[in-house]
Amino acid sequence: MVMPYVDTASTVDASRAFPLGISVPSTGSPAMDDPRGAFANVAVYAPGVTTLEVAYQAPGGAWQLKTLPNVIDGVHHGIVGGLPVGSRYGLRATLDHEALPGSMPSIDFDADDDDGQPLLLDPYGRAVDERGDFITNVRMAGDFDWGTDSSPWTPWRNTIIYEAHVRGQTMLHPDIPEELQGTYAGLAHPVMIEHLLALGVTSVQLLPVHFHVDEPHLQSLGLPNYWGYNTAAFFAPHPGYATEESRAAGAQAIQDEFKGMVKLLHAAGLEVILDVVYNHTAEGGSDGPTLGFRGLGEMQYYRNDGHGRYVDTTGCGNSLNFGEPRVVQLVLDSLRYWVNEFHIDGFRFDLAVTLARNAANEFDPHHPFLVAIAADPVLSTTKLIAEPWDVGYGGWQTGRFPPGWVDWNDHFRDAVRTFWLADRAAIDAGGQGGSVGRLADALSGSASLFEASGRSRLASVNLVTAHDGFTLADLVSYDRKHNEANGEQNRDGHGDNRSYNHGFEGPTEDENILARRAQTSRNLMASLMISQGVPMITAGDELGRTQQGNNNAYCQDNPIAWIDWTSTPDSHAMLRSTKRVIRLRREFLASQPHDYPIREKQSYFHWFDAHGGPMSGNSWQDPGHRVVQLLLGSDDGHVDGLVVVNGGAHDVKVTLPLVDNEDGPGHRLFELRLTTSELHDRRQGVRVSSGERDVVQGNSISIYRT
Repeated sequence: MVMPYVDTASTVDASRAFPLGISVPSTGSPAMDDPRGAFANVAVYAPGVTTLEVAYQAPGGAWQLKTLPNVIDGVHHGIVGGLPVGSRYGLRATLDHEALPGSMPSIDFDADDDDGQPLLLDPYGRAVDERGDFITNVRMAGDFDWGTDSSPWTPWRNTIIYEAHVRGQTMLHPDIPEELQGTYAGLAHPVMIEHLLALGVTSVQLLPVHFHVDEPHLQSLGLPNYWGYNTAAFFAPHPGYATEESRAAGAQAIQDEFKGMVKLLHAAGLEVILDVVYNHTAEGGSDGPTLGFRGLGEMQYYRNDGHGRYVDTTGCGNSLNFGEPRVVQLVLDSLRYWVNEFHIDGFRFDLAVTLARNAANEFDPHHPFLVAIAADPVLSTTKLIAEPWDVGYGGWQTGRFPPGWVDWNDHFRDAVRTFWLADRAAIDAGGQGGSVGRLADALSGSASLFEASGRSRLASVNLVTAHDGFTLADLVSYDRKHNEANGEQNRDGHGDNRSYNHGFEGPTEDENILARRAQTSRNLMASLMISQGVPMITAGDELGRTQQGNNNAYCQDNPIAWIDWTSTPDSHAMLRSTKRVIRLRREFLASQPHDYPIREKQSYFHWFDAHGGPMSGNSWQDPGHRVVQLLLGSDDGHVDGLVVVNGGAHDVKVTLPLVDNEDGPGHRLFELRLTTSELHDRRQGVRVSSGERDVVQGNSISIYRT
């Protein structure tokens, strides 16, 4: 069907410039008398265009055009009839009667295949409809039976984050029905919930679920953007993660499936955190596709140098302009929508520094965006996680986000990897490793790193791995990245991984190498769980998941990036060990007062050397001194914990420390709860008194309680 340009409404109507997007017309408007709800108030911030039209198709109807007749401060708005819930729609923009890129002077839609020219997406569109390359928004209703659903509200100190990909989590799970594998519904299947609860995690952090598209360079390689860090619509769930049945039924069914997932996870006591990408959009650089923002007002939506050139602090071609109030409003409205409409419990902000760059393009911990979130009664109560860096000047800002936020702690990641991997590689090669100082700082929550921002150790999200980089199993199996499958001649991905293959690159049947890799894996997981702060596990690490050395599997929607649930002796052993150390963490915290470890004066962290005496300055700095003991607890706690780390190659007889009582130094009985060495099953439960010696195996951690 060909519809020539016709201005069907050029007079002022009773519409409003707010709220942005599609809403029910205001009280008093004649459109309110419509019993079918087919009228809509449409408002779009499009400061870069002269005329903005809505092209729309009611269910079963023909495509129509409507000009938005009113413009107030860059917001085009009008009342549109014949646009009930379920209608598809998009935008056409013109400037001085010239069609902007991505829009067109006439519509050429075929009722059967929708292969006409593209429309611009509504920045506030609640859903998208994909039919080949033809993408439109869909008008949505918010109806859903939430029942008694509520957030688990897990305190930060009890939180254990599990970072997962909706699709990769269940694609290969043999006990999940095939039609549910790789979907929202599959993630909430009883089998998956049982696994998460048995593991002991509290919060599922999902890689991006906003609607995203594949970059042109990936399309040319025949590869997808699997991770999803290429958002095109900030209010719409990604349809590709819904079941085939929901996709066939339409946008409402997709939305309901997503909500059903959240409801079931909440019922199990699990929080849902979304990884959100507000730092850039899928439009890329100035030569990228025009999907929406660029065609509506690129100089307002994107940070630029004042001469029409983009300022890119993300490495993705553009950066959203958080110096523009309407951009800040867009992101705040999107976040609030996901909390109110989808009951989301928190957000992890990708490249969060870009969101807090001021007019001078410098990071500002008092940026209006951060202040607005702190003052918002809805958003301020959610979990707010910063990836505290971007690729711009001054981009590394770990420890500088304001109270109310927690930061991914790259200092922790690097210190733990260095101690257990890079140092061990040096020692095994006949050289020398580093001292225990950096590791000790990491285990105690990097308190000094967060103190200046007015935050405690609980502001540290501790991680050894994440979606970006090697898996835990690959950290101990590869010295080098192997990203050939990504089609970039192995040039992509980070080169500094602080990994160690333990003597052979990649898969091996050498039992000695496998045993050493397994022990190092247990050391890494134990270090994560005994540390102060908030631990984050990457999905599959509990099973020894491998990506065959690929440390940048962002474009691998296949078994390279999916979790392999095949049970093997090695995967079973790693899962058992991970469950064990998580259980110890939870038991220890349950024995402490609710405000541990925030109350610094009542919480203690005492450090001792291998002889049971206080650590000296020289001991902290001596690279030959790789044994340290940490006694931790609180004045009001019921249990103290003792962690003994031996980062040397040889077994050491360690004298357990005398512990101060009210009457001075005294004896306590320590019970061994866990060792990461292969002797755990034989030694668990051994009791040793203060002042007595116990053997701690080389390259291992022993955990006691008293």
